[in-house]
Amino acid sequence: MTPYRDWDKDSGIRAYKLGSTHMDVAFKDGAVYRYTSVSAGQANIDRMIVLARAGDGLNEFINRAVKKRYSERLA
Repeated sequence: MTPYRDWDKDSGIRAYKLGSTHMDVAFKDGAVYRYTSVSAGQANIDRMIVLARAGDGLNEFINRAVKKRYSERLA
């Protein structure tokens, strides 16, 4: 997994892993969730990828737009 930069140090996200149609997100509490184009929508996955690479805003976006639309909990 790629460490999440979290430039302003206010995120609950620790790391992420990108796939072609999904994104795995590891939270600081140890939970890991997989968000897919089917569960969250491709437009949301695309936005999550941009935010993850930027290192800012991903946690807020998940809380605001995606919420519990993950396909599975991996850990």
